[in-house]
Amino acid sequence: MSTLLLRLAAPLQAWGSSSKFNKRMTEREPTKSGVIGMIAAALGRSRTDDISDLQSLKFGVRIDQEGQLIKDFHTAHTFDNKQAFISSRYYLADALFVVGLEGEEDLLQKIDQAVKNPVFPLYLGRRACPPVGPVSLGIKEGVCLLDALKDLAVTPWQAADWYKKQLQKNKQHPAYLEIVSDAGTDDIGAYTIRDYPVSFNQEHRKYAFRNVLSDLNAVPLSIPAEQPTAHDPLAELEV
Repeated sequence: MSTLLLRLAAPLQAWGSSSKFNKRMTEREPTKSGVIGMIAAALGRSRTDDISDLQSLKFGVRIDQEGQLIKDFHTAHTFDNKQAFISSRYYLADALFVVGLEGEEDLLQKIDQAVKNPVFPLYLGRRACPPVGPVSLGIKEGVCLLDALKDLAVTPWQAADWYKKQLQKNKQHPAYLEIVSDAGTDDIGAYTIRDYPVSFNQEHRKYAFRNVLSDLNAVPLSIPAEQPTAHDPLAELEV
């Protein structure tokens, strides 16, 4: 088995697993249904196409840069403009995640090429949230999911320098990166989340529960010192 790594970064992201009606929440990290939906779009699949091959991929997320939860309001009107509805939508601002997908290399190669040249536009949970920068971090051949996410020599920490400096300023040393991954039914400490995609069909969307485990991975904070800017106001006067 090999692991494909995806870098998910954007000014705003939203990964809902239980949103209904006028309140659209977001999880703290990407959901399996959201990422599988993004991949299916990249591959050019319709909402009614079979996704069993994508369902079988082992899934995990490393939170490299925690997002700030923000709230937005949306107003919608009925067709006759006689009634208005207000909905609350929550987003993660300035978040960055590394997603790992473990499976057969042939399938991972297809997904890797698709996210680099998607058939349909990619977005991180909602259409208003396109990704920033390259999404694919490549395939780690012969490396399992957890090793790919935990070993910083395999997958370096992707957080921005300003975020690392903020952690250093707050004396959070070492930093801890949370990893949320698929778990078995008997794994101690596992909990469930309803984000396993069964069908994306708009007439009958269906999601099942998935067991996950959360783990913390320590990472040292090493920020390169800023070099002082050379400035000599009299340099231009020298002969």
